[in-house]
Amino acid sequence: MSSSGCGTCAAGCGADGFGRAGKPGWSPGRLALVTVLQKAANLTDRQAADEVRENLSWKYALGLALEDPGFDHSVLSEFRSRAVAHGTEERVLDLLLERLRELGLVEAGGNQRTDSTHIVAAVRDLNRLELVGESVRAALNALAAACPDWLDQALVVEDWSRRYADRIDTWRLPSSKTKQDELALHYAKDGYTLLEALYAPVSPAWLRELPAVKTLRIVLVQNCTRTPGGGGRLRIRRREHAEDGGDGLPPGPVRLASPYDTDARWSAKRDLFWNGFKLHVSQTCHPQADGGRPARPNIITNGATTASTLPDTKALQPIHQALDRRRLLLARHYLDSGYPSAELIVSSAQAHGVALITLVLLDTSRQAKAQEGFAAHDFTIDWDNQQVVCPAGKTSTTGLRRARYRGLAKIHLDHTTSATALNLIRVVAWWNGHPLDRANHSHLARLQLHLAA
Repeated sequence: MSSSGCGTCAAGCGADGFGRAGKPGWSPGRLALVTVLQKAANLTDRQAADEVRENLSWKYALGLALEDPGFDHSVLSEFRSRAVAHGTEERVLDLLLERLRELGLVEAGGNQRTDSTHIVAAVRDLNRLELVGESVRAALNALAAACPDWLDQALVVEDWSRRYADRIDTWRLPSSKTKQDELALHYAKDGYTLLEALYAPVSPAWLRELPAVKTLRIVLVQNCTRTPGGGGRLRIRRREHAEDGGDGLPPGPVRLASPYDTDARWSAKRDLFWNGFKLHVSQTCHPQADGGRPARPNIITNGATTASTLPDTKALQPIHQALDRRRLLLARHYLDSGYPSAELIVSSAQAHGVALITLVLLDTSRQAKAQEGFAAHDFTIDWDNQQVVCPAGKTSTTGLRRARYRGLAKIHLDHTTSATALNLIRVVAWWNGHPLDRANHSHLARLQLHLAA
């Protein structure tokens, strides 16, 4: 894709990752704007490409002629991959915040709040049995695509294909634990057999560098052990928790949860257990004016996507650094009790001049002391629609909590694009004196209402 057209925007949106020579294509600036509009309308890549071809409003916003044919929807996926490869995930949000700062709609100092939410990975949840078997299957598929001749020579493809043609699923696995344990060892033996063939002197060395092969090695090391047995053979067994007398499993932050998204991790927070990531959203907070609009709209100033196992306390310092880089460092930071520590309260004030407004311990809250406030039984849970209704009648939103893509970098790009789209929605509503449209139930609108509340 060349950077022809939309020159200023292209330079700002990461043109350093897009060559000026080669086949004709769309500028990164236009593709970035398409991506923001796509998030605002909650569209798939194919639907967004259709809007570019057919929607006059989109053509006007993009500066296109009426007869412009648009582009194939696959270009958007290529654009995201290119943006991630060159580290420009935050460029669009940076540009919008810089412009809003110039307009006086956001500035350094004042109040901001940050809170985190879980993000469910865009992969299946796998137990350890499925994880080992699916890792073998993923490596076989990668090898079949990369070097089918080697695979045909090294393995009896028909036998392996029969075992790994379909995805490893508990619905197809034996029900008894004894047979499942036997099958787990069988998957592990197949994995080690495949690795031994790959590391044989006659095998091409580059095959070992395939991501799926590297993932298989890690999964086997993390979940299985090999010890010398009788007759010179190696004994393979599953790792068990150390407290159960086993060899011990690796800690959660490094333990792989899927061969298809090696950044996803299992994590727990109180009674919530999920496989994926965590998102920390920071935004300005202005009081609502009586009988009119607030002095400024609430603007999202940062979105930090982290591993699900990273404690909130570890995310706070990078958030302050990102706000400082954008010249939007706040004066008072409102947080829940998961973020602060005595050290952070002191260091934030000394290093950045930021006062943390927060409760350090949950049991020091007014509600806890007075035994007032809401408890879990005050909330209504709609299990079918996966929603919760609070005592005030507000319904929870879940759209953002499911990742669309795989890999931490692409998910972070999705989050920053969402933040950019939400900021545009808020600014337009504020400029026109209109309340946010609470009748619109699109994915983005539900997220907007949740974050704007």
